[in-house]
Amino acid sequence: MIPLLPLFFHGNWLRILVSSRAWNVALRTAHLATMGILLGGHAFHAAPEDLRPALWWCIGTGIALAAVEAGPHLLWFHQGRGLMTLAKLALIAAVPFCWDYRLPILVVVVVIASVGSHAPARFRYYSILYRTVIRCGSGPGVSRLEGDPTDQDEENGAA
Repeated sequence: MIPLLPLFFHGNWLRILVSSRAWNVALRTAHLATMGILLGGHAFHAAPEDLRPALWWCIGTGIALAAVEAGPHLLWFHQGRGLMTLAKLALIAAVPFCWDYRLPILVVVVVIASVGSHAPARFRYYSILYRTVIRCGSGPGVSRLEGDPTDQDEENGAA
């Protein structure tokens, strides 16, 4: 009999399992799916007991995604991207306590997510602690922090 465990942890499988990018993609996918279920469920008046698991999965995947995004550095927490994520998590966590306002709260979360993910890098990587843009070496838009001319196109409304 061939032992399967060593084959599983050999080569690329091990790299995939420990890859922060793989975890980021998996968690982001789960997070978007649960947020869609949650928002749609509230918009179409699904029973609260049917939505609570999606709410807790959304909070859990959001926390896990924040941990993967932050990595070993605290820098992420005082940059625009981290602050927007923490604000979204706080709003989603408020839903059980502000049940009557759950739909507007979740719509605000989607607006923050959309604006935040498409904001120029100079806003996403701006540190409120150091009051400047701080590169971390990864993430979308980082190359534009170096003065890439496409960032100017973004400012002028070009796609």
